[in-house]
Amino acid sequence: MKDKTERELAQANIAENRKAHHDYHLFETFEAGIVLLGTEVKAIREGRVNLRDSFARVDDGEVYLYNVNISPYSHRGYAHHEPLRRRKLLLHRVEIRKLVGKTVEKGMTLVPVRMYFSKGRVKVAISLAKGKKEYDKRETIKRRETDRETRAAIKSRR
Repeated sequence: MKDKTERELAQANIAENRKAHHDYHLFETFEAGIVLLGTEVKAIREGRVNLRDSFARVDDGEVYLYNVNISPYSHRGYAHHEPLRRRKLLLHRVEIRKLVGKTVEKGMTLVPVRMYFSKGRVKVAISLAKGKKEYDKRETIKRRETDRETRAAIKSRR
């Protein structure tokens, strides 16, 4: 078994949006910081985060993340946060301008693909995406099944 490097361990996934790979054609991916409250960071360290059905939007020159469910921290006292509040993403101004230009195109949206720690900070990988049509989804499923069958056939011949 290959040992993971210290950097790979530090970038371990907190949450992954697998549905995004199924429902969207993903193009360009950006790494963004995220503005969080203390109880949110603690809840994320416990793994209490869900990226399903979440998206990002550019409002007034700033990028915000919507529908990311960060459940309340288990050992909270009086301090707590709202689970579904919108959260600001931290990107360079040049990247935000690029995203504004791309999301104006028909059908393009911003989808968070994964959340992870990098040097002790919570990062979000957001991708420019275009929604798949139903026939694209079926085609992807067929391709996955044929790949699985060929791998099984190769494995059985050994």
